[in-house]
Amino acid sequence: MIIAIDSRMYGNEQCTGIGTYIQKLTDNIFQIDKKNEYIMFMREPEFSRFNPPNERVKKILATQRWYSYGEQLILPFQLMKEKFDLIHYPHFNSPILFPAKSVCTIHDITPLHFPGHKMKSIIRRLGYKAVFNATLRKASKIIAVSESTKQGIIEHFSIDPKKINVTYEGVDERFRIIDKNDIIYKTKEKFGIAKPYIFYVGVWRSHKNIETLVRAFDILRKKYKIQHQLVIGGREDLHFTEVRKTIKASPNKTDIITPGFISDNDLPKLYNGAEVFVLPSFIEGFGIIAIEAQSCGCPVVSTNTASMPEVLADSALFFNPRKAEEMAEQIYKILNDQNLKKEIIRKGLANASRFSWEKCAEQTIAIYEEFDPGKNKCISSSVS
Repeated sequence: MIIAIDSRMYGNEQCTGIGTYIQKLTDNIFQIDKKNEYIMFMREPEFSRFNPPNERVKKILATQRWYSYGEQLILPFQLMKEKFDLIHYPHFNSPILFPAKSVCTIHDITPLHFPGHKMKSIIRRLGYKAVFNATLRKASKIIAVSESTKQGIIEHFSIDPKKINVTYEGVDERFRIIDKNDIIYKTKEKFGIAKPYIFYVGVWRSHKNIETLVRAFDILRKKYKIQHQLVIGGREDLHFTEVRKTIKASPNKTDIITPGFISDNDLPKLYNGAEVFVLPSFIEGFGIIAIEAQSCGCPVVSTNTASMPEVLADSALFFNPRKAEEMAEQIYKILNDQNLKKEIIRKGLANASRFSWEKCAEQTIAIYEEFDPGKNKCISSSVS
């Protein structure tokens, strides 16, 4: 069977969450699957960087950017030039007029609740909903990254639950406990971290609720008299200015560090060095950053919404993301109680062990295999 994968968002430098998903999923698929052939449709610069691991993996340059008109009008013609049995769209943005047998992955339904700056026009909002809906309905199978995401799909789009498979994401092996304190110290020094610190990393968008995290930090400094710094990692989005405004207005702004995009090499070290990792989001489809932190032995304090109670279970402390006081209180429990901190770290490590990219890849391959023309003669052997 020949399987195409829309890999235009490949790599975390292009799209942190989805880009990581595509990269880690395909890395593991290509190690596990010794039978099927794959076609990776990729954009630059990742197209030039990517070296197919064997002769069964082929890369094709696709120039159209995601969420563009070209994605709908030009990409289908690029896809038609190749022959394959199935295409996997790792996000909702598929070319809706392209008729191939497909599988799609839905990470969350965040844009329905937090449309973002690109959805200000009514035309864009209608277009977004049309593409999302069409992708779901034409897909033969839908992969949801959590039960929470699955339920959101069912609720908002009235999709048959039998069509949806829940396949959890994984955590990379580089996220582990680092015993060498000098490595952590040098990384902290690199980013100007001079005190014990509270850590967050992720995109600067409205649904990430970073402003409330800053206000919780102010409460921690004033009410609980902590001397920690707050490190907010992730590339700043200039379309969402409230985070920067909130930081500038904070009386503790000199102890709020914003290192920007954090490399794959540095991120595990910053997880290891943190006193606590905080996930303040209003909504998360899976919340992989919390699992990464747990794998590094960092205790997690998390929002109690969407998928996080499902994914973290009893391995974290939870708060209402709209209540800065409650967030501050839960963070302080970790900072103030060493026995509790050790218990949350222990539970976190056990919880993180449930998730792996290898398992995610195995489950995804099993979904592909459902459409093997050799097993089901009613499925067309190729698209041309």
